[in-house]
Amino acid sequence: MEPQLVKSAERTVRILETLAASRETLTLSELQQRTGFPRSSLHALMRTLVELNWVETDGAKSTFGIGPHALLTGTAYLDKDMALPFAQEALEDLREETGHTVHFARRDEAHVLYLATRDSREAHHIIPRVGRRLPAHVTALGQVLLAQLTDDEVAALIPKPLAPITDHTITDFAELTGELDKIRARGWAYEREQGTPGVVCVAVAVDYRIPATDAISCSMPVGLAPADVERVTDAVIRHTHKLGATLRREGIR
Repeated sequence: MEPQLVKSAERTVRILETLAASRETLTLSELQQRTGFPRSSLHALMRTLVELNWVETDGAKSTFGIGPHALLTGTAYLDKDMALPFAQEALEDLREETGHTVHFARRDEAHVLYLATRDSREAHHIIPRVGRRLPAHVTALGQVLLAQLTDDEVAALIPKPLAPITDHTITDFAELTGELDKIRARGWAYEREQGTPGVVCVAVAVDYRIPATDAISCSMPVGLAPADVERVTDAVIRHTHKLGATLRREGIR
């Protein structure tokens, strides 16, 4: 049975999620279009959120964006995550060995939420990832975590149709489940330009929970030689398994 949601609370959360997902500030009309909420209740909620600093607005109050108090909540989540300091150390070691950008993320229903990133020192166009939430089916991180579930569980979780991010994104559910079978057999995920043009990525699940909720990935240029991709994959497997063993030893669940 579907849980009974409090309408005003649900709408407040949806507004904040919509603003957080947008790279640009939104007008009230744009926000109404994206949420589908009545303009009268939306206007009252926005006024309250602005007053409480959860939403920022320009001087004319014509556009809106996420406010500073949202950062306080996100930071509190990271501060209380006992696995994160160990994951950050693992990312430092992995980047040192590979020289490439590495990520630590957690599955959030049908998405992955980035909790830590270490960028390649050669990266010229750094895209902030911490706090970003991407559809699980478009990333190696998401795919390796979906592979922890049964196909029936994935089918119940993933929205259909599968939305494309690039021309290479898997949009056919049968193709996705076929890819998940390959991941289960070999123990790691590999995606090529499915989430970001010009980038290939490998990911391994951190095995300290059952099913695994977290994973580590390494992003590389699409033109990297196969031998180098294999070397990086071996490093990701090694460092991720080491992190899983450390978290289990520390009793973190």
